[in-house]
Amino acid sequence: MSEHTTDDGEADRLASDDAAAIRVAGLTRRFETGEGVETVFSGIDLEIAPGSFVVLIGKSGSGKSTLLDVISGVLEPSEGSVEFVPGDRDAAGNGRNSVEIGHVFQSPRLLPWDTAVENIEFVHENDPDYTDDLAREYLDLVGLSAHYEKFPGQLSGGQRQRVGIARALSIDPEVLLLDEPFSNLDEITADSLRRELLSVWRELGKTVLFVTHDITEAVQLADRILMLGDGEIYADLEVDLPRPRDVDSAEFVRFRGRAVERFHSIDGGEDGR
Repeated sequence: MSEHTTDDGEADRLASDDAAAIRVAGLTRRFETGEGVETVFSGIDLEIAPGSFVVLIGKSGSGKSTLLDVISGVLEPSEGSVEFVPGDRDAAGNGRNSVEIGHVFQSPRLLPWDTAVENIEFVHENDPDYTDDLAREYLDLVGLSAHYEKFPGQLSGGQRQRVGIARALSIDPEVLLLDEPFSNLDEITADSLRRELLSVWRELGKTVLFVTHDITEAVQLADRILMLGDGEIYADLEVDLPRPRDVDSAEFVRFRGRAVERFHSIDGGEDGR
């Protein structure tokens, strides 16, 4: 386990002992359409360090969610490979038993007839040793100690997303993938959840790959920002701002301005708030 100290003296954990690096080589994904073959992205090479917090950003339709799905194994690549180290799992389906991956979606996808605790227990239904107490520990971690027995319909949007994050963490993943998890929430709730996610990341030291189209969110969260457009990663920015980050500070505003300029150098759209 390694640590670094931020400028404000806070010691942050960079990686837990079981965090995994992500290595992507020559990754290409195509889809058959009624008009022929569409290439979403092509020949992507990428390495993500264990315990890092990396944000993938692109305008709507750039393929960022597709790239996340290929990395997770939800979709198979047309060409290329994804490797998780340590371990021998890859997105072509080889050796998938060695690395646990937690996946958080835009919608929390909870079972409406199950309580918060039961939604976490559901992913462990084949594990006789998994108990209510273990499920409650992960709900505690995301600030839901008072809501164990509530059903999704009794929870706010932010609380439901917290359950989704707790469920993904409950499998003790080496890698945590998040696909625009806060995009459907109001800004006050989303900002609160960003802070909680960073707190959990510092505590658990997981490798995080987070998809967004919001540049402010990317700069607030990331160690590193990858920009996807025209089927390739065209920018790779290290975010060296100290934590915690004040979005109104001069240094944050300057960095965000440079990121916006780089983003629009290829995408040119109106995404990237």
